[in-house]
Amino acid sequence: MPKLSREQDVEVKLDGGAAGLHAAIPEELRRGLFERPGASIFAVVQLRATSYTGHAEGEDKDATVKLRITLAEVGSDDRQSKYLAEIMRAMMRRRKVEGTLDAESGLADHDVEIAVAEALATMPTEAEYAAHTAQQRRGSRVEHVG
Repeated sequence: MPKLSREQDVEVKLDGGAAGLHAAIPEELRRGLFERPGASIFAVVQLRATSYTGHAEGEDKDATVKLRITLAEVGSDDRQSKYLAEIMRAMMRRRKVEGTLDAESGLADHDVEIAVAEALATMPTEAEYAAHTAQQRRGSRVEHVG
């Protein structure tokens, strides 16, 4: 197992093996991502290190580790996505409190908040969903009466 000094940064890359991710995303969501570039979904993933480079003394390569998504679960409805977004926020807050949120890495707390806000902005609120459900019930009663 290679050992790196504390000062040496390690670049992370995803490898091409995404079968676990593909299987976790329902076809409807995959189609939606294809049809709407820039769209986002929330997921919980297990990442496994598959290879590394740049670890030998005197080697002129940056230390890099490749990760593969081996297990994944995707928020497939608004409620699940909201839960995952809240978990993401809580984890970000914990890292901020512990001082492990590295602004240099692009994971600054405002970036997480912006990503979560953008994802939730496209989803109905609880009030909108309740109104929709009530409207469906009213419409359903009208159909049965007539």
